[in-house]
Amino acid sequence: MTLKGARERWVRTGGVELCVAELGDPEQPTVVLVHGYPDSKEVWSEVAARLADRFHVVLYDVRGHGRSTAPRPLRGGFTLAKLTDDFLAVVDAVSPDRPVHLVGHDWGSVQSWEFVTVGRTEGRIASFTSISGPSLDHFGHWINARVKRPTPRRVGQLLGQGAKSWYVYLLHTPALPELAWRGPLGKRWPKILERVERVPGGDYPTSSLPSDAAHGAWLYRDNVRARLSRPRPDAFAHAPVQLITPQGDAFLSERLYDDLDRWAPRLTRRTLPAKHWIPRTRPDQVASWIEAFVTSVDGGRPAAVPTGRHADRFAGQLVLVTGAGSGIGRATAFAFAEAGARVIAVDRDAEAAARTAELSRLVGAPEAWAEPADVSDEQAMEKLAEKVDREYGVLDVLVNNAGIGLSGSFFATTADDWRRVLDVNLWGVIHGCRLFGARMAERGQGGHIVNIASAAAYQPSRALPAYSTSKAAVLMLSECLRAELASQDIGVTAVCPGFVNTNITSTARFTGVDAAEERRRRQRTARLYGLRNYPPEKVADAILDAVTRNTAVAPVTPEARGAHVLSRFAPGLLRRIARVEPRL
Repeated sequence: MTLKGARERWVRTGGVELCVAELGDPEQPTVVLVHGYPDSKEVWSEVAARLADRFHVVLYDVRGHGRSTAPRPLRGGFTLAKLTDDFLAVVDAVSPDRPVHLVGHDWGSVQSWEFVTVGRTEGRIASFTSISGPSLDHFGHWINARVKRPTPRRVGQLLGQGAKSWYVYLLHTPALPELAWRGPLGKRWPKILERVERVPGGDYPTSSLPSDAAHGAWLYRDNVRARLSRPRPDAFAHAPVQLITPQGDAFLSERLYDDLDRWAPRLTRRTLPAKHWIPRTRPDQVASWIEAFVTSVDGGRPAAVPTGRHADRFAGQLVLVTGAGSGIGRATAFAFAEAGARVIAVDRDAEAAARTAELSRLVGAPEAWAEPADVSDEQAMEKLAEKVDREYGVLDVLVNNAGIGLSGSFFATTADDWRRVLDVNLWGVIHGCRLFGARMAERGQGGHIVNIASAAAYQPSRALPAYSTSKAAVLMLSECLRAELASQDIGVTAVCPGFVNTNITSTARFTGVDAAEERRRRQRTARLYGLRNYPPEKVADAILDAVTRNTAVAPVTPEARGAHVLSRFAPGLLRRIARVEPRL
């Protein structure tokens, strides 16, 4: 199997031949991707394709894996010193005159820590991105520190990592791993990855998996015990390091990296809610972080790392907000941008969406895009969903915020009025949930959908029958969808604001009155909301809190929370309040 569009070459070193694949323009900065165990270079195919437009991307099969040949004998053929020889041979072939940006995952990261901390590679590595693989030297010092000075917390950390490392002990067993991988385990591994890690199937893993895994057992046997027992005291990184830590990694504790600043002075930390195989499950996010880090290093400036309250939760995630041209939508886009998310601002007003995207980049979004669309137009939303999936990837968070206001008695509300408010407030939410939520579910890596309802969803009003009905439907839709998607780790939240100072009041329709009276009522309502002056930024903060906590229903503003309590414990009182004719 070859990577689509890749140019292949063979590099001979230390008695083996390494299969090297290249994508992109060789004149651009070179990014070298090193795979882990029991993978081949194809584990990077999704990430490599996303980086190839900006960089010269190089992938190679580690000795004994994929299409590279294995050393003979196997014992002693996979030491870190020999892996370093291989790396230098590849780099000399693909980028002889310029240092490369190194990225490693799993055992690719373990060996890359060796590359970036030994003297003979100094000047050949411009930066290093580490994913799910610690330095064995740092790991050895981490263990020694906890053995020499045990405390309940440190002992717990040792035991916790010891339990996560169960597979390491098995891989030191003579012959058993080889028999397992060449037998039943090798056949079942793709399905195990799909079920446990939710790794998409298709062309990964490659057919060479059984022999790759059997050969790769020597990575552990040749290095782990020797290095953990005698860790190098000088294992300091001589290049900037970006650490990407999946918070749901079944094999590595986050505590392993507590002291990493000591070994990597120029360290950038990033975390994300995902499992171990993020090159396959989160290629968009991984590629985005690699691109941002490489660009920052080449530009001679520190990598921009969000420091907001929600940065650990949303940094690098892909978030789409509808109705993002103003009000709650714009404030929500900014809040996610400040947390380091990549933002797609959607609004039927193209200029307003573009302005929101521009400002989102200024406040912290690594990337932000504007997409004009009318959420009530099914075909337009289908085209938007296809474009987002093709150009930006699968969403991590969807915020269905776009909505319109409509006030007037039931009999003064025409059928066209009903259609318009339901098309935007309800069908717009349905289109978003259906088109983007389906892709979240298909990806199998979870996500979150936020539907902006209203306190009017549970507080009846004789003045808002159409608007309240549309928002009550959004609330129930959210509850039903939450139940359906819970098993797929996709949360659904209905956010119910009360009186918020946005421009919805200046665009709301008032039925049953002439144009002059409608203008007067808009002005009066806008003035009242202005006097209330509850800012949309507070709603945006509540949205991020609700996603973080996976809250089902989130009333926002004191009056919304009060009405929510009454709707549950004193609905009769709300009904009596609803009979009062509003003064407009």
